[in-house]
Amino acid sequence: MLCGLLWSGVMKRSISTHVFLQQRLHAGLLDAMVAAGAQSIELFAARHHFDYTDRAEVKELAKWFRSHDCRATLHQPIFETRASDWSRHVPATINLIDVEKSRRIDAMDEVKRALEAAEQIDIDSIVLHLGTANDTWSERSLDLSMTAVEHIKAFAHPLGVKTLVETLHNDVTTPEHLMDMLRIAHLDTVNVCLDIGHVNLHDMGGVQNAFAVLGNRIREIHLHDNHGEKDEHLWPGDGTVDWDVVRKGITGLKHEPVGTLEIAYEPEIDAKAMSAKAAKAFAMLEEPVRN
Repeated sequence: MLCGLLWSGVMKRSISTHVFLQQRLHAGLLDAMVAAGAQSIELFAARHHFDYTDRAEVKELAKWFRSHDCRATLHQPIFETRASDWSRHVPATINLIDVEKSRRIDAMDEVKRALEAAEQIDIDSIVLHLGTANDTWSERSLDLSMTAVEHIKAFAHPLGVKTLVETLHNDVTTPEHLMDMLRIAHLDTVNVCLDIGHVNLHDMGGVQNAFAVLGNRIREIHLHDNHGEKDEHLWPGDGTVDWDVVRKGITGLKHEPVGTLEIAYEPEIDAKAMSAKAAKAFAMLEEPVRN
């Protein structure tokens, strides 16, 4: 197919199960992602959706991945709630750099529980969140970030899982501050998940700047859109992101990134509709760059 020829070797297609966050993850949903062209799937770790503490559930998903030509990555848990307590109004509360030590320990333990799924599922990498929207850049946040990443890296490495840190909508994880943290801590094997929607927000420096600063430390890219004011996680093309800038940035990378559609969950969407939208988004992303 023409799109495959245009984009071959530039980006590995991926979809996050976040689009089905309100549903229990099962093989039929994974099948729909592959049908859309996904070569990799980001497992969004939330117990009501993908219960990484349920060994039988993890075993069943591992069986699916072994029988399909599809890779897996992992997004760390961000919700503290158990499966029976979750609703779409629950805020993200797991914070690896929380000011309270007990909450940092709880967050670390939950992330490690999710990583234990890699004992059965061959997971390539985990994406980490450092802080929440209210966290600011300081010597304290830098020290806590370095400690958290080093700890997770030490746990993930024996499982064969690479560690990535994500650009969030906070001052701790701007492209500049992430690069400072990786440099100061000598975290040469830890890389970055560039979230396009987050850096498109009005106070985050922009997409072009993010590619320029992060460069070849980018290993995964979260692909979603917004209108520059709030984090909407829209399908690419439904907001104000300049996708030609994204295409140019990707083609300039030394390492082929995983390009993950990380879309807001829609209560009414079914597997077939998601698959059609994802295929359309991939086709748009694979259009030739306009000069």
